[in-house]
Amino acid sequence: MNIPLSILDLAPIRKGETAADSFAASVTLAQRAEQWGYRRVWYAEHHNIATIASSATSVLIAHIAAHTRTIRVGAGGVMLPNHSPLTIAEQFGTLESLHPGRIDLGLGRAPGSDQNTMRALRRNGASAEHFPEDVLELQGYLTGDTRIPGVDATPGKGTNVPLYILGSSIFGATLAASLGLPYAFASHFAPDLLQQAVAAYRRDFRPSAQLDRPYVIAGVNVVTADTNAEAQEQFLAAKRSRATWLLGRGRSLTDEEADVILASPAGEHIQQMVTYSAVGTPSEVAEYIENFARHADADELMTAHQSPTAEARLRSVELLADSVQHAFAV
Repeated sequence: MNIPLSILDLAPIRKGETAADSFAASVTLAQRAEQWGYRRVWYAEHHNIATIASSATSVLIAHIAAHTRTIRVGAGGVMLPNHSPLTIAEQFGTLESLHPGRIDLGLGRAPGSDQNTMRALRRNGASAEHFPEDVLELQGYLTGDTRIPGVDATPGKGTNVPLYILGSSIFGATLAASLGLPYAFASHFAPDLLQQAVAAYRRDFRPSAQLDRPYVIAGVNVVTADTNAEAQEQFLAAKRSRATWLLGRGRSLTDEEADVILASPAGEHIQQMVTYSAVGTPSEVAEYIENFARHADADELMTAHQSPTAEARLRSVELLADSVQHAFAV
């Protein structure tokens, strides 16, 4: 089973580092991913999170695309209710004009933030209700078949930037199927409905000008290291970091405090979030990846490497590429 691998770069700002450090690490990661045969690298829109640097998603994509040559680069995703469709069409039309044939536009409807940040973004609670209509409006700008008479996206019109619907529910699956768009399921942090959503998407898919058959991308966490013990240690560090972010109430936690949280009922949610995680040596991870691809009925895997340092993340990306290519060649 030979399946394309891609990367979701969470653009982490690690302790003691800056956003500039994060961007430099992201450039190196994308360049290595290109070298090692990954299909695409995506960045997600998050706001008001001190440890994530990808809030200005289209700007970061432009920077990465300018420092790579062939790998596809895109959003995984832009939270469309935070923006006007015309603005996103202009941004990604610009990106496609600068880097033709390399830009992806994944779209989500979540806020990517908390309630106060939603207000700061000038987003109201009903914004998500218009997501299907906003997707169609955006698509019209990019294809040149505008739905707003007399309004075109420049740049954008006729660029046909490929759209992807992101989601973790049946809603997203149904929308992607009805519009004939690829569907990317966020199983790397919201695993519960993976199989049901993919089944619904494949069952209800209707061909479109962009896509003639269903195409599923499934997210999976990865920590590959030279030894299983090293990989497990890195994975634990990632879970401790998530416990601090989600449940630390704005303060730093010691490893012992994070472990207490992870062992508590509140920590069960974090354990559940990372249900789909390939952790171990290269051969162990390659076996997991192959089984997960079948389980998810996926056409492509979006790997989220959870190693705690930039160096360890690069090593994980390299080992995964080598091990999967070797496993599928056997």
